[in-house]
Amino acid sequence: MENKVESNNNDRVLAAVIYIVSFFSAFIGPLVIWLIKKDESSFIDYHGKEYMNFFISYAVYAIVASILMIVLIGFILLPIVGIAATVFTIIAAVKAYDGQAYRMPLIFRIIK
Repeated sequence: MENKVESNNNDRVLAAVIYIVSFFSAFIGPLVIWLIKKDESSFIDYHGKEYMNFFISYAVYAIVASILMIVLIGFILLPIVGIAATVFTIIAAVKAYDGQAYRMPLIFRIIK
């Protein structure tokens, strides 16, 4: 679903900020921006839902990897999950700023 979506510059910036602020406040910052602006912009609503689904999914992956440290494979999986989360967050921020509806890979679509 990587297509251009009708959005103004302010919407694009705020959608990108959802992802950028997640580096400093993984849950609260993006949640606040999304909840305040979701009714004003479908573009921000889309990216807010996408980030929240991403956060839930990668939290589950990190928990599973942490549990798997008991059998040592978690020591390999946990850094991979962290790197993937960082890379996908940066890509999503760039795509949001570019005005694209980016669907992050490997996430559960819980919030519709």
